[in-house]
Amino acid sequence: TVMRLLEQGIRPRDILTKEAFENGIAVAVAMGGSTNVVLHLLAIAFEAGVPLSIEDFHRISERTPYIADMKPGGRYLMVDLHREGGVPTVMKRLLDAGLLHGSPMTVTGKTVEENLADVKISDSSKVVHPVAQPLSPHGSMVILKGNLAPEGAVVKLAHPEDLSKVHRGWARVFNREQDAFRAVDNQEIVAGDVVVLRYEGPKGGPGMREMLHVTAAIVGQGLGEDVALITDGRFSGATQGFMVGHVAPEAMVGGPIAVVEEGDMIILDIPSAQLNLDIPQEELDRRLAAWVPIPPNYTTGALAKYAKLATSASRGAVTVG
Repeated sequence: TVMRLLEQGIRPRDILTKEAFENGIAVAVAMGGSTNVVLHLLAIAFEAGVPLSIEDFHRISERTPYIADMKPGGRYLMVDLHREGGVPTVMKRLLDAGLLHGSPMTVTGKTVEENLADVKISDSSKVVHPVAQPLSPHGSMVILKGNLAPEGAVVKLAHPEDLSKVHRGWARVFNREQDAFRAVDNQEIVAGDVVVLRYEGPKGGPGMREMLHVTAAIVGQGLGEDVALITDGRFSGATQGFMVGHVAPEAMVGGPIAVVEEGDMIILDIPSAQLNLDIPQEELDRRLAAWVPIPPNYTTGALAKYAKLATSASRGAVTVG
C-alpha cells in the first residue's frame, strides 16, 4: 500500500493532517469508542508533527452526536455493524451532516468523500441511528478539568442521561491496582464512594496499565452507576460505568491526585466538565508542598527508561529526551 501511494505521489504527511485526526475523533465519539483513542491519536499526532490537543477531543465530542448503539454501553456488536455496512455507514452519516471532513487523503489513494461516495445507508438500521435522531446529541467522551485534573482527564459516557450527572462522594484511596481490586472484592466499597486509584500513570505504572479488573469488579457488584472511579491509569474499551481515566498531572510527578486523602469529598460534574477535590485551595497547596514522591517500581531496564522519559497522558504519554 505504501509503495502504491508513493507511486501516486502521496506521502504519509499528506494523509496525517489535522482534519484526518479530527475525523478519527468524530468517528470514535459517534460510536462510543474506547478512551484509549485519546492517547493513541495524541501520540500519533505528536510523531507526525500535527498540533492536536486534548481540548480538540472535547470540542469535537460536543458537536458530534452519539449515533452507533455499540457495546459495552449499547446493544450491538461489531459483527452487527458489519452486517449493516460497517464503520463506513457511520462515517457516511457524519459526512452527510457536515460533521466529517471530506477532503483528507486516505491510504486508499482516494479522499474520505470519494471512499464514501457509494456507501448506502439503510433507513431501517438498528445499529446506526440518523444524526437527527441520535442516542445522544453529545459524543461519548468528555474531557474534565479542575483542581484534581489541571491538565485534563477523560470520561466515556455510555448513556445519554450521564450528560447531566453530578457525583459527589468520599474518596477511597489506593496506590496500586491490586489493592483497589482487593477492596472491591471484599465489598469494602459502597454506593456513593469515589475510588481513587493512583501511581498507575505513564511514569508511575509505568506505562499506564489498564484498570479493567477494578472497573469490571465494580460493575460486577452492581455498583457501576453508584460508584465513581478516578485514576491516572487507563481503561480498556470494555469499561462501563462512571470511570475517569488519564488524570493529569499524574501522582508520580506530584499531581493533585497524589495528595487526595481517605474521606476527602470529590465532585465529578459532567455538565460543567469539572473534576474537583472539595477542600480549600490553601489546604491543597499545603499538601502539594509537603508531598514526597514514592520509590519507582523499576530502577533499571526498559521500563525505568520509559518512566524517565514519559510525558503527561494529556500529551499522549509520548517519550521525549
